[in-house]
Amino acid sequence: MAEIEVILVRSIASFIIIFILARILGKAQLSQLTFFDYIIGITIGDMATAVAIDSSIEFLNGIVGLLVYTSFSLIIGFGAIKSLKFRKIVEGSPTILIEEGKLLEKNLKKSKLTYNDLMVGLRSKNAFKLSEVQLAVLETDGSISVMKKAGYEPITASDLNMITEEENRPSLIIIDGTLMEKRLNYLGYSKEWILGKVMEQGANSIEDVFLAQIDSKGNVYVDLFDDQIETQQIKQKPLLAASLRKIQANLETFALQTNDKAAKEMYYNQSKELQNLIQKINPYLKE
Repeated sequence: MAEIEVILVRSIASFIIIFILARILGKAQLSQLTFFDYIIGITIGDMATAVAIDSSIEFLNGIVGLLVYTSFSLIIGFGAIKSLKFRKIVEGSPTILIEEGKLLEKNLKKSKLTYNDLMVGLRSKNAFKLSEVQLAVLETDGSISVMKKAGYEPITASDLNMITEEENRPSLIIIDGTLMEKRLNYLGYSKEWILGKVMEQGANSIEDVFLAQIDSKGNVYVDLFDDQIETQQIKQKPLLAASLRKIQANLETFALQTNDKAAKEMYYNQSKELQNLIQKINPYLKE
């Protein structure tokens, strides 16, 4: 086998192995990168590269080395979870840089940070003035956590004793001109309802919408393929037709939701009457 083919095969094999090992190590290598994680990550990456391109290294030996480093990383990670003292040895501990509004120069030097490094970290947390900071802590992953003085913290609804409604996760209901009907039905909305919403924001149909997202309060964000459509005058007749269909769908939904036989029959009758009305006036509601 030619040398280029050997390198190609070894590269593919080592890439697959390093991918599997990275999946085993988990997201901590990316989201909470401590100094130890950084060193281990670089070492494993260098070993994988050497195994891929250095034909003088026995492939099996390289794999054993990768497995040993990965195993030790997992063992040390497990030990850090089980023991606080061991965790401090491996990951270190947070360092206070500013306390009660006073800058602790010794801790700054101990952490090998310059004043510029400190200011960059503070600005990333929207603290541009040292006089606003009550507490600043250098975390083990290298980030700086900031607590501002009481007078500089943003006012929240709880500060004003306001009752707020909990927000749930918003959902994309139109993607690339395609309606996610199952998701829409799960949220309790009809196709006619969402059509009316997107038409209110300048679309002529679902196909005009690039993305649409609905939040837990029923507010709909719409982004159109052609943003120029937004500047056009909304066509009132198709919008009225969509609104009538939405009402008719809502009546059917109410009929399904109630256990009262009289109310159920009333909703169904009203839905049928509205459906007949829509069929009669539909020819006049086309632009």
